Amino acid sequence: MYAEDLIKEAKQVLVSANENFGLRGYEEDDAWEMLDHANGEELNYGGEVRAEVRRRFERMVRRRATGEPLAYIVGWIDFRDFRLGIKPGMFVPRLTSEFLASQAIRRLHGRRSPVHVDLATGIGPIVISTARAVPHARVWGLDISAKALSQARANAAALDGGNATFLKSDLFSKLPRSLQGGVDVVTIHPPYVPRKVVANLPVEVKKFEPRHTLSDGSVDGLGLVRRVVDEGLKWLRPGGWLLIEITPDEFRNIRRLLSAAGYVGIRSTHGELRHTRVILARA
Repeated sequence: MYAEDLIKEAKQVLVSANENFGLRGYEEDDAWEMLDHANGEELNYGGEVRAEVRRRFERMVRRRATGEPLAYIVGWIDFRDFRLGIKPGMFVPRLTSEFLASQAIRRLHGRRSPVHVDLATGIGPIVISTARAVPHARVWGLDISAKALSQARANAAALDGGNATFLKSDLFSKLPRSLQGGVDVVTIHPPYVPRKVVANLPVEVKKFEPRHTLSDGSVDGLGLVRRVVDEGLKWLRPGGWLLIEITPDEFRNIRRLLSAAGYVGIRSTHGELRHTRVILARA
């Protein structure tokens, strides 16, 4: 069977599945991604597909038709200029977070011995970005998930992120006390979905990604943000930066929290993808 025929069949299956979920996606792109992965290399449109590759591909399409994230199926996701390994049951990094990484890197450059702490680090996209871009920086990735941290360490090892350290930690709790008052940048893409709104998320998110990576369980989704705002001042150096990636409609609420805590220079920024904002504030 030829690649073009398999892609047409897979697209029909995925379009039908997405219609059931109330979604419209990139079904043909997903199909090609899975077929190339099943084959081990890129196939031409008219290329002939071996039987074992076809069987492997059809199993992948069935998984995708349940709403399972493509990243889980192929085992990786691209972020900035590198590829991260990922397994089922881990938070899938969002492309919007590339802007969070770039904002952190911008504020670490030019410092003699910069320190960056990334909270809720997951599989490490932000930490690895800054570790690679600012190799003289000390970079810390903190998370409560041992599974995600194991993958983050593997990703860092594969991507020359030797200056990154990962700790199982509830926010700052396990960070060395010697860093208090000396951190240049703290970043977080928090789980900000209000607990009653989780049920409204797309199937590939609410059914497959860990709930604690989507919502902190609070009514308004800002419980974790409040803790970061309160605890961050103890860790940031004077003039250090707190960067929070959040949904745009929460900016006013978070600005009030930051202002009341004593942060200054508070503003909302965005990259090319405007689904989220990165809120900047200085200690």
